[in-house]
Amino acid sequence: MKVENALMPDQEQVAGFFEPGDAAPIYMVNLLKFKDRAVYADGRETSLSGREAYELYSQGVVNCLALVGGKVEFAGNVSRLVIGKVDDLWDEVAIAMYPSRAAMAQMMQLDEIKEIGEHRAAGLAGQLNIETVVNPVFTNPGTAAQ
Repeated sequence: MKVENALMPDQEQVAGFFEPGDAAPIYMVNLLKFKDRAVYADGRETSLSGREAYELYSQGVVNCLALVGGKVEFAGNVSRLVIGKVDDLWDEVAIAMYPSRAAMAQMMQLDEIKEIGEHRAAGLAGQLNIETVVNPVFTNPGTAAQ
């Protein structure tokens, strides 16, 4: 399995934001890798770490999620890898719930997201975003195949 952190989606991934999905909520798993020091595209001097710059973005994202009916379900620092091997471990995992894929697309087009995006780009070395949906076997016990 090849794993490649990125900052932005490719064209195919962007197109996926606008494909009609189920009306069900999606849970976006974010595997985040931070830069040691924040680097802003405009070249400004800063003493912020990559994590600190990303936290400025995260604070705004919480507000934007609420505007579209979403929320952060979980955020935590990665402490170790228990199974498997990767060359470089992520720093943080966050899971955001969006009421639908359309709600996520709506949020990505908000002016507020565009305004805070500079902090995301300054702080992240890369990330993986994995769209997930609820597995009914775990939300409706007893429905698993016998």
